[in-house]
Amino acid sequence: MFGPETAPATALPHPRRAAAGDSFLFALARAVLLLALVSAAVFTATELLPGDAADLRASAGADEEQIRHLRQELGLDTEPWRRYLDWVSALLTGDLGTSLVNGRPVADTLAQRLPATLALVAGALAFAAPASLALAWWAGTTRRGRRISTAVLTGGAAVPMAVTAAALAALFSGALGLVPPVSLLPPGASPWHHPDLLFLPVLSMALPTAFFGASLLAGAVADTVRLPHVADARRRGVPSWQIALVDVLPFLLAPFVRVTAVVAGGLIAAAAVVETLFGYPGVGSLLVSAISSRDLPVVQATAVLAAAVVLAGLLLGDLVAALTEPARGRTA
Repeated sequence: MFGPETAPATALPHPRRAAAGDSFLFALARAVLLLALVSAAVFTATELLPGDAADLRASAGADEEQIRHLRQELGLDTEPWRRYLDWVSALLTGDLGTSLVNGRPVADTLAQRLPATLALVAGALAFAAPASLALAWWAGTTRRGRRISTAVLTGGAAVPMAVTAAALAALFSGALGLVPPVSLLPPGASPWHHPDLLFLPVLSMALPTAFFGASLLAGAVADTVRLPHVADARRRGVPSWQIALVDVLPFLLAPFVRVTAVVAGGLIAAAAVVETLFGYPGVGSLLVSAISSRDLPVVQATAVLAAAVVLAGLLLGDLVAALTEPARGRTA
């Protein structure tokens, strides 16, 4: 009788590939279902906002008949379920709709703001991802003072982003004078040409994100370093750096990708706070202004975009997990 570790190598690849394929298909179906649920939740949330674009666009002194006529022009007079189906049908064809405020296609508006936000998210993620892994490694491998490391990660993640932004602005702009206190990007300018304007928003997003990501990863690190093959490598005197690279990090790849996906989506959402605080012209500030003007197509497209980023990242994490599961099975 052969166990998983003693079976002939030629008998295992096909079942494992089939299992990996099944896992990925399940993850794909789950991602599609979640995106459908998110779209319904986003639409419902926007429908619950008080007032609508017709109320805000109507000129001062407009009577009820004029507002009703404007609401009819904007397509806001039909039943919510019918508007939801129309919106989803348009989304499936790649049509994000038209702004209720300026009449521009939502896709054009997002395309204009998206590069600035992607610069923020990419910069914050480039700092937060390795920092979260380093912090998780520290917390997960600490044999003594585990409560202290957990408290540090939890406390760092709990600090509101607005507080972090204010503290960083006071230090780097107010006290040291190294960067401007606001990030007013000139119209049409690339954010990559103004790194001084990116510094405070990027760091404000990256620091809490690094602690949050580390708090999610620390458990996976602690579990992995206790695996039998890692203990065996230590007993054989394998150098610590080699154990980390060969025996531990491959097992952290899937959870790391999943956590990175979650924090990437969180960064897109957090951009609304940071961009508003620093006057940075990205998707986040667009979302805030769209909510205040009840520009529902812009709000819905932005929210679904953030959700799609998270789900795509989680799907990538599931794919990585499906591909690495056979390696785990051989090594365990």
